[in-house]
Amino acid sequence: MKKNKSILILSFLAGALFVSSASSCSDFLEPENLSSISEAQQFDSTADTFSALIGVYAQLGGDDGYGQRLSLIITQSGDDFRTSGSYNCNDRRGVATFGACTTNTELNGPFSKLYTGIERANLVIKNIPLSPVMQSGSAEDKKLMDRYLGEALTLRAQYYYELIRNWGDVPFYLVPASDVAEQNQPKTDRDIIYDQMIVDLEKAATLVPWRSEGGTTSNRISKGAVKGLRARIALARAGYSLRRSPQIMAQGSNPQKYYQIALDECKDIMNHSGEHSLNPSYENVFRALHTNAQDATNEVIFSVGAFGGGTRTDSKIGYYNGLKHHDNSNWKGGGGINALPTYFYEFTKYDLRRDMNVGIFTVNATNQAELAASNAWTDSKYRKSWTSITGPSQTLAVDWPLIRLSDVMLMFAEADNEINGAPSQEAKNALLAVRNRAYAGNLGQVGAIPSDKVGFFNAIVQERLLELGSEGMRKYDLIRWNLLATKIAETKQKLTNFINGTGAYANVPLNIYYKASVYDPTKTAQQNISAIDVYTIGTDKSQVFYLPNQSATTPAGYKSIAWRSGITATYVNDPSAGYAQYFEANKRELLPIYFEYIQNNYNLTQDYGY
Repeated sequence: MKKNKSILILSFLAGALFVSSASSCSDFLEPENLSSISEAQQFDSTADTFSALIGVYAQLGGDDGYGQRLSLIITQSGDDFRTSGSYNCNDRRGVATFGACTTNTELNGPFSKLYTGIERANLVIKNIPLSPVMQSGSAEDKKLMDRYLGEALTLRAQYYYELIRNWGDVPFYLVPASDVAEQNQPKTDRDIIYDQMIVDLEKAATLVPWRSEGGTTSNRISKGAVKGLRARIALARAGYSLRRSPQIMAQGSNPQKYYQIALDECKDIMNHSGEHSLNPSYENVFRALHTNAQDATNEVIFSVGAFGGGTRTDSKIGYYNGLKHHDNSNWKGGGGINALPTYFYEFTKYDLRRDMNVGIFTVNATNQAELAASNAWTDSKYRKSWTSITGPSQTLAVDWPLIRLSDVMLMFAEADNEINGAPSQEAKNALLAVRNRAYAGNLGQVGAIPSDKVGFFNAIVQERLLELGSEGMRKYDLIRWNLLATKIAETKQKLTNFINGTGAYANVPLNIYYKASVYDPTKTAQQNISAIDVYTIGTDKSQVFYLPNQSATTPAGYKSIAWRSGITATYVNDPSAGYAQYFEANKRELLPIYFEYIQNNYNLTQDYGY
C-alpha cells in the first residue's frame, strides 16, 4: 500500500460500523436503522466523524462504483470505444448499444450505491454542525470538522452528478432518510439539483484545503477537486440534456452564468500550479494509477482509490478493460472494451497519446506482443502488466481518475470561448499546452490553434476526444454539447469509409504482416509498438499504418493480421454486433431506471420511452 491507502482501509472498517450498504434493490432509500443515540455518538469526536466520512468515500469504489460499472460499463458508447461482444438488452452490451432494458442488472447496483453514498453524506452533513466538537472543541478540531463537512458536501455532489448524467431527473434528498416523512419522492428537475450542488461546492471550497495544505494524495478531496467538480457540474448545467416534458434535448437556462462559474473555478486551479501541473509524460500519469502512487506533478487532482481485493472496495480496471493479455500469459485479463478503428486514425502518427489510448496489439500465451485485428483493438492506458499482480486475479487496485488538470485546462478553454465569443490568448494557450505535451519531440506537428469561436469549439471537441480517451467522459461531453446523435452518425459513416477504403482511409492497408516480439511492460507504449517486427518495403515501418498493403501475399516468416479487412458491415449496423445500434435521438441519451425501483416507489416514473 502507498501513502494514505492504509488509512483508508482501517478507516473504512471503522466506517462500515456506521452505515451498511443497501441490502437489496428495493431499499436504497430506507432509513439506516440507527437510534438517535448511536447517530449522535458517531459524531462526538473528530476520529469517529472521520470514520463516518470514510463510509461516504467507500461508495465510490467497488464493482458497482468506479471500480467497474460507473467507470467502464455505463459510460459506453461514444465515438471512441464500445463494449466487446454481442447485443443483449439485459447486460453491459445492452448499455453500450443504447438498447438497455429496464431489467438490465448492470443498472440496479450503481443506482443503489449512489443513493447509499448520498444517504451517508447526508448523515455527515446533518450531524457535524450538531457535534459537541463544534460547540466546545478546540479551534483546530473545529477546523478539521469543517474540512470533513466540505468533503461530504463534495461527495454528495459527485453522487448526484453521476445520477443525473445517466438518469436525468431523479429523487432529491438533502437530509437523512430518517428525517424524511415521505420516502417515496418523485423526480426533481435536474437543474434544481445542479444549482444546489453548485452552491454546496462553493461552500465546500472554503472548508477544504489545497492538496499541499492538507497533506493528501489524489485519493482524498482537496480544494482543487472541489473546484474541478464545480466547474464540471456548471458546464453540465449550461449544456444540453434530455428533458422530460417535452422529451427533447434542451439547453439549461442562463448558460453564460454557468460558463462563468466553470471559467473562474478552472482558472483558480490553473493559477495554483504548485498544487497541480501538467505531467511532462502523458503515460506516467496513468502508470502511477496502477501502483497507487501520486504522479510526479499531481496532475491527477482526484481519483478513486482501489484496495482490498474485494468487490466492494477494489477495482477491475485493467482486468475487465485495457490491453488484452492471453489467459496463459503472465497476466490474464483485458479486452472488455474495444476501440473503434476510426478512433486510432483520429490521432496523427506524431501524437504520443495514440499508442496509449488504443491497444493495437495483444500479449499472447508466451508473453509476446502480436498485432490485433482491427475489430479487437482495445483501450490501452490501463494494463494489468503495469501492476505487480500476475495470474488470474481480477481485482488489481488500479485507481480511477475523476479529475485531471488537462481536463480542467480544456474546460477553462471551452468556457472562455463561450463567454467571449472567441478564445482569449489564455484559452488558446491552455489548449496549446495540452497539445504540446502530446507532440513532445515533434512540436512542429502541433498545428495552428483556431481564433474564431466555432473553429475553437470544434478544436476543443476534438482535443477532448484525444486527451481523455477511455476516461469515461466522451459520451457525456457529446450529450452536453448536443452532439451525440451527430457524432454517432458521423462515426457510422467513417466506419463505412474505413471498410471501403475511401476518404481519409484510402491508404489504410487491408492487412499488415508482422512477427511477434517479446513484450516488455517497462517499455513505453510507443516502444512496445516499434518493437513489433512489421513488414515494409522501402519505408519507415511507422508509416505502415498509413500506406496500402506492403505485399500481395504473406511474406515468408510473417503473419497476416486483418487491418482494414477486420471490419465488415455487421460492425456498423447488425442487430447483434452493430455500433450504437439502438441509439434514438431524444430518447436514448439517458438510461432506464431499474424496474424494481419504479415498482417500489409509486411516485417515481420511468420516462424517455422506456
